[in-house]
Amino acid sequence: MGQWPPGDDEALLGELAEALRDTGPPPDETPAPPDESPAPRDEFPAADADELRTAGPDEFLAAGYAAFSWRTVDTELAIAELTFDSACDPEPAGLTRSAGSARALAFHAGPVVVAIEVTGTGIIGQLSPARGGRIVARTPRGPYEEVAVDAVGFFSLGPPPPGPVQLQARTADYAVATSWVPLR
Repeated sequence: MGQWPPGDDEALLGELAEALRDTGPPPDETPAPPDESPAPRDEFPAADADELRTAGPDEFLAAGYAAFSWRTVDTELAIAELTFDSACDPEPAGLTRSAGSARALAFHAGPVVVAIEVTGTGIIGQLSPARGGRIVARTPRGPYEEVAVDAVGFFSLGPPPPGPVQLQARTADYAVATSWVPLR
């Protein structure tokens, strides 16, 4: 056996595919109670053996490839940390603002800024540097809305649901996800 993990993706995928092709059941490694002896590996009930044959290597291989594709998800999306929240940060000196119900938030990931304003009617925001693209609003249960970002970086979403929300923005030049934050 060579270096583990393999140095390149193709070698790792090949090793994963080879491992997933062996669809035989794993040996029973749990100790048997004193009055029973474990069933030998080749004495599985027919129903279990049929299930193993129908869930063939292709299904296992597809599941393995899907799981493997998630290995770089964190490196593909920079996480933009919350740097300002008008609900808990003092307003900068010298600015005047009406006593409205809008909440302003700013997220930063290096040179990328995601600035949003949350009102009772929805979320408006802007990406900087300005680029066209897509933004997906997510809850822990999954995406709830996806909209286009125009060429100057503006976007508009409906009202956020209760609980934590994350915005994921993709442009031709960058991909960023905000940290999770409750917006209502």
